[in-house]
Amino acid sequence: MDDLGEGLTPFRLDVAQEELDDLDGRLRRVRWPDGIDGAGWAYGIPLGEMRELVRYWREEYDWRAAEARLNEWPQFTTVIDGARVHFAHLRSPEPDATPLLMTHGWPGSFVEFQRVAGPLTDPRAHGGDPADAFHLVLPSIPGFALSGPTASPGWEFKRVARAFGVLMERLGYGTYGVQGGDWGAAVSRELGRLLPGRVCGVHLNLLPGAGATAEPAEAELAALSPAERERTRASWERYRVWARERQGYADIQATRPQTLAYALNDSPTGLLAWIGEKFTEWADPRCPVDRDQMLTNVMLYWLTGTAGSAARIYWERAHADYYGQPPEVSATPTALADFPRDNFIPLRHVAARTDTVVRWTSYDRGGHFPAMEVPELLVGDIRSFFRDLAASGM
Repeated sequence: MDDLGEGLTPFRLDVAQEELDDLDGRLRRVRWPDGIDGAGWAYGIPLGEMRELVRYWREEYDWRAAEARLNEWPQFTTVIDGARVHFAHLRSPEPDATPLLMTHGWPGSFVEFQRVAGPLTDPRAHGGDPADAFHLVLPSIPGFALSGPTASPGWEFKRVARAFGVLMERLGYGTYGVQGGDWGAAVSRELGRLLPGRVCGVHLNLLPGAGATAEPAEAELAALSPAERERTRASWERYRVWARERQGYADIQATRPQTLAYALNDSPTGLLAWIGEKFTEWADPRCPVDRDQMLTNVMLYWLTGTAGSAARIYWERAHADYYGQPPEVSATPTALADFPRDNFIPLRHVAARTDTVVRWTSYDRGGHFPAMEVPELLVGDIRSFFRDLAASGM
């Protein structure tokens, strides 16, 4: 594993100062919209919060410090299925560490994993058991940030999963685990279904298709335990609120991503509003996302001009021949870390129809971005799952 492997090119972030100067100029010349006093978040991210975020981005946020920190990770690019795939490859000092592919979602990037990478790769240095160590592969989804933009259509999550399977083979990993949330959950789950002999376990912090998307029938509810019955009702209610109040971004990206791209690619303030809203609304307010980490994530979209190509994954999924069909069955052992403030409430009886769930842990805090919000909980859950898999011989 010391050589670079087939078709791998070292990568290092080195943004030209002219690009940063252009960004600064655009932030200074913001043309602010109006806002309604006292409306809060009813219409979207409030004007006052956006003004403060832009001020902080321009005056206090330090891209060069963030760039240097990211460059501490060994990074590479490789071409798979016609797309340039960027990834960080963090080898553990423990030689028998378990290889683990972790995949981000939208509107994230590999920046999401900054707070979990150290404890996962080097538990000995973080007060943990060295037997729980992982070799981490942190790819950027094709079309997103440093893996974008993509130049051809068709990059839905199943194609991404196949590409990441090639990546792990190219890196020389015979068997490995996978982990993800959001789109990363869809990719990870698909890898487990597609390559059950190579993927030893699937760890998710979102289980695709496991929430209620229709009002549960009385017959379905009657067959459940009282606790699962109440959870099913809560899942349906949360989905109703989502569909009424928060689904719009996905509908736009699934229907007119190119039209949206003109605005997001031209206005850093617009891009920050589009992405920053999610990092606030989808997180648990008790453990909010770090502002600098969120801005580093936004910077990667801005500097690569990939807001539009990242959005296309919604269009590609919505126009794929499998869209609207239930998930295909996965026999690979699967774990779910269930965080209470995520966008959907997963249901065990629904998950059991398509997934081999061997571990389900519900936590009392955390939202859609647990690697950023509650890294210690996510790290502990990942360690426990793969430790138990190894002990059971699965």
